[in-house]
Amino acid sequence: MTSIPDTGPDPADGASDGDASAASAPRRPKRERTATESLMTATMGMEILVVLFGAIALFGTRATDPTWLAFAGGAVLIVLLFVAIRLARYPWGLYVSGFVQLLLLATGFLEVLAAVTAAIFVGFWVYSLVRGRQLDEAKRRYYESSTDQEN
Repeated sequence: MTSIPDTGPDPADGASDGDASAASAPRRPKRERTATESLMTATMGMEILVVLFGAIALFGTRATDPTWLAFAGGAVLIVLLFVAIRLARYPWGLYVSGFVQLLLLATGFLEVLAAVTAAIFVGFWVYSLVRGRQLDEAKRRYYESSTDQEN
């Protein structure tokens, strides 16, 4: 058996002599997410699944005329929910997600059970907002008291 001598980094691995400084460059630290953002993201992520299944159900029951409108409306709501998830990190993003919640409630004009499901998830959304802000405030007070004790 003959062994192949190691001649350095393999260009196929993406590393070359010029990339040595780029590979050792420090990464930017991840932004710390607030509890409100985390809870809102989880709630709206679950809503995406509910909207998807709701669109399939509306299509199956032929609640819309033409029937493809159920998928189109569901797709629009899913895109809006994805946008709201990305904007949840900003204080004004909560207003955007609140508007999307109102749109979800408006689906009740097509199907009553859709409004019931939307109302349940709006309740989750409100709980996420209120409880997330309480947790963020408690965390802020904890860090303030711990820095006061150090001084």
